Amino acid sequence: MKMRILTVYDNRACDERLKAAWGFACVIDRRVMFDTGGDGSTLMFNMRALGVDISKIEVLILSHEHWDHIGGVFALLKRNSGIRVFIPTSFSSELKEKLHELSYVVEIQPREPVEIMKDVFSTGELGTWTKEQSLVLKTEEGLIVITGCAHPGIVNILRFVKERFNDEIAIAMGGFHLGFKDVTQAFRRMGVRKVAPCHCTGEIATALLKRAYGENFIENCAGREILAVDRRC
Repeated sequence: MKMRILTVYDNRACDERLKAAWGFACVIDRRVMFDTGGDGSTLMFNMRALGVDISKIEVLILSHEHWDHIGGVFALLKRNSGIRVFIPTSFSSELKEKLHELSYVVEIQPREPVEIMKDVFSTGELGTWTKEQSLVLKTEEGLIVITGCAHPGIVNILRFVKERFNDEIAIAMGGFHLGFKDVTQAFRRMGVRKVAPCHCTGEIATALLKRAYGENFIENCAGREILAVDRRC
């Protein structure tokens, strides 16, 4: 059986039915959601177009408190208040209070990986200035690491994951926040097999990764579905 990771919100859309807007969100196996993009109406529109049943979402992981990752959270929770929400402990007290009013909230502690459900983990809160959690999926092919914006540094995040989870990284995906920076050699040294950058990675950094990874580069955008062998089966 395949684990399915569907990008539902991004700056670019690779499905003409969808809207593109600044931000990021993806859904794993139609049950787990990571981030909510920057706008609730766009998120709801794309999820409907992609046939994602909001009532089936069980868990929401928010990477960090920037608007382009939490903008759709209240639209989502108003339609499904049974979702458990996992947030970094550094979130503002105001946002925590609003989330507590709508759902059951779990605060993720710094640098402590947490198993959210079988083979689905948070890295724990990482970083110094902009604190952020990333998502780690365990599959038969290795680890899939999903980042919101990678403000703690994508290379730092991947090193942390390799050290703590003691496994190979099959795919690194999400926003890498690189701009002009070339991380291809660092990725290769860590054995990252495939990359699927999107959102805030930056055009130049994305082009460098595409050139380096060739057929192992995944064009990620709203509507893209990535499949991996699910070891839970």
